[in-house]
Amino acid sequence: MINRLVILGATGDLSARFLLPALVALRSAGNLGDGFRLTGASREDWDGARYREWVTAQIERHGGHYPADTKAAVADAADYRRADVTNPAHVAAVVAGDDPVAVYLALPPALFPVVVTALHEAGLPPGSRVVLEKPFGANLSDARELNRLLAELVPEQAVFRVDHFLAMTTVQNVLGSRLANRVLEPLWNSTHIAEVDIVWDETLALEGRAGYYDTVGALKDMVQNHLLQLLCLVAMEPPITLGERDLRDRKVDVLRSVRLLTEDDVLRCTRRARYLAGRIGDRDIPAYADEEGVDPDRRMETYAEVELELDSWRWSGTTFRLRTGKALRANRKEVAVRFRSVPHLPFGHSGEAHPNVLRFGLEPEDLTFDLTGIGAHTDTLAPLSLTARMEPPHLPAYGRLLLDVLNGDPALSIRGDEAEEAWRVLTPVLTAWEKDLVPLEEYPAGSDGPTPAW
Repeated sequence: MINRLVILGATGDLSARFLLPALVALRSAGNLGDGFRLTGASREDWDGARYREWVTAQIERHGGHYPADTKAAVADAADYRRADVTNPAHVAAVVAGDDPVAVYLALPPALFPVVVTALHEAGLPPGSRVVLEKPFGANLSDARELNRLLAELVPEQAVFRVDHFLAMTTVQNVLGSRLANRVLEPLWNSTHIAEVDIVWDETLALEGRAGYYDTVGALKDMVQNHLLQLLCLVAMEPPITLGERDLRDRKVDVLRSVRLLTEDDVLRCTRRARYLAGRIGDRDIPAYADEEGVDPDRRMETYAEVELELDSWRWSGTTFRLRTGKALRANRKEVAVRFRSVPHLPFGHSGEAHPNVLRFGLEPEDLTFDLTGIGAHTDTLAPLSLTARMEPPHLPAYGRLLLDVLNGDPALSIRGDEAEEAWRVLTPVLTAWEKDLVPLEEYPAGSDGPTPAW
């Protein structure tokens, strides 16, 4: 296990809200010992004492209800180096040492190529690992070039292209529900499943993230990585094991089977939109184009829909729909598996059968099965829902990911060819949207999005 973590971009939002609380959770669970060391590097003119003060404040704000000594242990393990992370000499000073180190690039993705190049020139101790957040590149050619640079730095198994969705309890439960229950797996194909909706709708608006979001947009921020990863877990063939090779091979198979959209398909099967001014609860939300830091001429989308089909024996004839949107009326974060209707109802005129839908809730984490049963009057049909609430996870998603990084288990990270295949799937959409072939619709903040929506 690696006992030294370096965070480049250590004073940013990612560190404060996710990485530091994850380290507290790992310490509380007994996964980090007294020998663990954290080095933060950023441009701020701080010393170690100032950084530890900041770490302590962020842990108190975001770190959860853990014992005070646990939180203090993480803060006490922290040190700081002022550095330009694009400067090889500065980077070399940060990573210097004989022991292997895990280097986490908590940075804007646009900086990844130059920082990886700086790491290569600086040199890493043998056995070190590199962690990158999504999105991995800005397009297919970017991803290929970044993969080439990483291959010159460390072996592929030492590269962790992390997506915290893969460590969420309910996402893991998609595999558990499929592969550990005889009642489901025989039905898990196009003969029985008509549609799969993979949805991440949120009431959150831009929330001060214009510097990142206005250069990326909904399609790259959510669909290209998070939602395609969920597609892989839903549609993959059963792997022999859940080891990194078997699991990631099957995910790549899914992406390779996605039928590429033609230009006409993009016009018919995709939508994009951005929010106007509106109200969500007690909050007045300005129009996206008026948010601070937004360049309205970029015409960046805050809502994206993509409809895909898979050319495979199991899934030919099933529609997979991926959708995400910001500043919507309600949060809807789920994978909804919609089964086909039964071929015959022997109930006369007692009503219609309600569609069977298996819903994997992502936030909150629960499992719901919508069925049809007999109503209060025995001659009528009525909807019936069975709901199971997931047990709280032992570790938060980022805690699980960091533990895998430190232990050297890449099963839940994204392999290089997988990252490239994900970009291949969406390249026709990106190309058509950049040409403005698909209109940029608008919807009021606090609404259900552009209508009609599925």
